[in-house]
Amino acid sequence: MRICGIKLTHDGAIALVEDGRLVFCVEQEKRDNNPRYQSIDNLDAVVVALAEHGLDPQDVDQFVIDGWDGEVESQFQVLSGATPITLKGAPYVERHAEGLLTSRDGSSLMLDGRVFPYRSYPHVTGHVASAYCTSPFAKTGQPAFCLVWDGSILPRLYYVEPGGARFLECLFPIIGHAYAVAGHHFGPYKRASRTSWDLGVAGKLMAYIALGSVDEDTVALFKELYEERFAADTEHARRYRAEINSAESSLEAMHDFFDASALRLKAKLPEDVLASFHSFLERLLVREIAVALQRHSRPGPRNLCIAGGCGLNIKWNSALRATGLFDDVWVPPFPNDSGSAIGAACSAMAAEKGFVALQWSVYSGPALAPSSNASSEWDAAPCSMRELATILASKKPVVFLAGRAELGPRALGGRSILAAATSAGMKDHLNDIKLREVFRPVAPICLEDRAPEIFSPGTPDPYMLFDHQIRAEWWDKIPAVLHLDGSARLQTIPRTSQHKVAELLVEYEKLTGIPLLCNTSANHHGRGFFPDAAAAYQWGGVEHVWCDGLLWTKTVVSERSPAERLLSV
Repeated sequence: MRICGIKLTHDGAIALVEDGRLVFCVEQEKRDNNPRYQSIDNLDAVVVALAEHGLDPQDVDQFVIDGWDGEVESQFQVLSGATPITLKGAPYVERHAEGLLTSRDGSSLMLDGRVFPYRSYPHVTGHVASAYCTSPFAKTGQPAFCLVWDGSILPRLYYVEPGGARFLECLFPIIGHAYAVAGHHFGPYKRASRTSWDLGVAGKLMAYIALGSVDEDTVALFKELYEERFAADTEHARRYRAEINSAESSLEAMHDFFDASALRLKAKLPEDVLASFHSFLERLLVREIAVALQRHSRPGPRNLCIAGGCGLNIKWNSALRATGLFDDVWVPPFPNDSGSAIGAACSAMAAEKGFVALQWSVYSGPALAPSSNASSEWDAAPCSMRELATILASKKPVVFLAGRAELGPRALGGRSILAAATSAGMKDHLNDIKLREVFRPVAPICLEDRAPEIFSPGTPDPYMLFDHQIRAEWWDKIPAVLHLDGSARLQTIPRTSQHKVAELLVEYEKLTGIPLLCNTSANHHGRGFFPDAAAAYQWGGVEHVWCDGLLWTKTVVSERSPAERLLSV
């Protein structure tokens, strides 16, 4: 049984599941240096993705389209070749009377000149299915709670068992976009317009708040305004809750909330305001999920899956894990919409077989494109991991491209820039060539068995989705991955892993005694991962590009600044 899941809107992607195994997931931003959050505007992208794996649309048994905006159904205007077509899909959130696995069926999916039937499940269903079906709980048949908190919805709590899933409750009346809206009202990302939007602000704020401190008076103000405008039995709050299903109304209410906050916080530093708002939301989330668990007590193990865009907030993930409320917490490497094509396919699988485990690997993205057009400014030669470790030990960063791309927004050693963490100036250098703000951290990738020695808690975290503190005795040894608050967004990898980045870390450890490297994404600013070595050396931000056994070395030094290189893309 072949199921093809399709996410048409932002973070567009195509995934293929065959007999319960993920064959591939191609996110459109990871093709051809496409911009971040790229949508699928032409269905030819589906035909191309299938063809790359030797398949024709007729080889697929079932197509599934991820649902989107709309209370009853969603509509998508796309092209198939040069032909404009309209597809109808499921809504964003399931209707309570129908449940998560009620599909909207259509018959107008035109691929390569032929028309195919398709199904569509609510967008939230895909989040629940992708999170649970990829979890360790699914492998053992254990149930789990599932928290889904996306930008335009309230935090929704589900309970998932192999036999089915059911909605329990909304935890509190604040949409996930609240975090980004706060950034549009305070700090370096403040905007005069309410209509312009930056999907990347939420992630940047996680770094920025380390510049500030939590002010309890500010937290108290946010709590007061939250009760008055959203939660309590006031006229303002009742009106907000009556229109809560309107994403536009909810967003406008959030802007009003922060306008009112700004009037009373003029004397406060923006970094303290944002740190305090982060803390307010974190405490609210932890408190309300604890209360919900008391209402929905279940026998047996208590597990949690986290999905939706807010699942990228490593500090909230860590706070939930640290509560002790759960035996285990699982966040897939694609909790945001980058996992929605997988979720669409898993929804169809769940409708047929129940919520069963998906066989999958995080390295299931696009293969590296061949780089046949050599540059006169670069030489290529074979390079072993030992030789590459020596280059890194000399404090030269390297673009590292190995095998198929990782899934989700984090670079996990397949499409990375790697560098020694032993120099304090390396973080500034990497931020400079990546055109990132100086306060942004650089993540460490570390051999799993040595992580507890360096980090607290240092538990296995293969997808860079939890917060760890660097132990004080290591601050001077690895300053490039030390964030302003002493934390690090850690990725661990077993030294026995077959991935090339593990072999490199082992060799680097032999040379230096240090079992980790700096790891940041290999991409043009504002775009997806480099699709091949040519994209990396044409970017020119570093002197060395390693790609599946070949080391490309720059022979002509460019005098262009990072900003000038960006303008040439």
